[in-house]
Amino acid sequence: MRVVIVTESFPPDVNGVAHCALQTARHLVDRGHSPLVVAPATAGDDPDDGAPCPVVRVPSLPLPGYPQVRVALPSRRLAAAVSAHRADVVHLASPFVLGVRGMTAAARLGLPAVAVYQTDLAGYARTYMGAGEAAAWRRIRSVHASADLTLAPSGAALRDLEAHGVPRVRLWPRGVDTARFRPGLRDEALRRTLAPNGELVVGYVGRLAPEKQVELLAGACALPGVRVVVVGDGPSRPALEQSLPGAVFLGRRTGDDLARIFASLDVFVHTGPFETFCQTVQEAMAGGVPVVAPAVGGPLDLVAHGRTGLLVPPRDADAVRDAVWSLAADPGLRAAYGAAGRARVEGRTWAAVGDQLIGYYAEVLTGRRTAVAA
Repeated sequence: MRVVIVTESFPPDVNGVAHCALQTARHLVDRGHSPLVVAPATAGDDPDDGAPCPVVRVPSLPLPGYPQVRVALPSRRLAAAVSAHRADVVHLASPFVLGVRGMTAAARLGLPAVAVYQTDLAGYARTYMGAGEAAAWRRIRSVHASADLTLAPSGAALRDLEAHGVPRVRLWPRGVDTARFRPGLRDEALRRTLAPNGELVVGYVGRLAPEKQVELLAGACALPGVRVVVVGDGPSRPALEQSLPGAVFLGRRTGDDLARIFASLDVFVHTGPFETFCQTVQEAMAGGVPVVAPAVGGPLDLVAHGRTGLLVPPRDADAVRDAVWSLAADPGLRAAYGAAGRARVEGRTWAAVGDQLIGYYAEVLTGRRTAVAA
């Protein structure tokens, strides 16, 4: 099968869309298929060294105020790449700008398109503009209605899409690298560096941006015997360094280094209320770490409240603080939640979800052939 993956982001970008697109390309190659990635150009040299398949970069500009995000400019490269690859199916990863053009190219060539919903644009509209949620949903609906199939990463995302009139939606969760993220990487030397007085190490991993609401960790920072560790970067970092006194900011970490940090935490806290999936929750669970997360969106599918961690009301700093404090007081409970979390994700490999995705490709191809025959 020949697949063109049109993605709004791709490594070296570090975010959920980029990571999922990379894992999808790797799995297609592993299964003997022929993927091609089309993505916005980056500012760095040789960004695709080590990519599992050919990558076509289209011109882009950094998003004003958030230069880590780049927005694709109009270009003929995308349509030319789809045509030249002789694609059987077009995969649209979080389509918004480049993905919309990918949808147009697929339609002109008569190719089926599978759209992967990953970004809560309506939530972002509320956060960054204070309004525009209805307009964001109109945009989402218009884009995804043109796809042969839309894949939602969680039950909450699927229900949102269907409630807002998006047709032909199916569930496709994300995988996790359980060989890389594992409890055995717990590093006591690292823990002593992060918490030299033996404090409980409470970590957040992710972008430092307004929609992530990392400032909700302020109450946890004030707890006696607790050290908050923040991993990631973004436009909110300067403000967070002021609002989270005593927290350790490690900047962006990836790969085995990130896996070692995860495994060395005592508690993982995610604060953002707009997660359609929340990959870092899965990675923490794979590392054997109990999780505190908001009871909304993707975490509802991932965290079994009272078994693998605690779900708290979204945007509630006191609830975050109290959940951390309850886990800090009970090492046995932390160990039990961590072990149960690891067991819960062991079957969620990228190979398993990748095979499910290939099944969806086959489904839309069969549907197209049946329609033509009729």
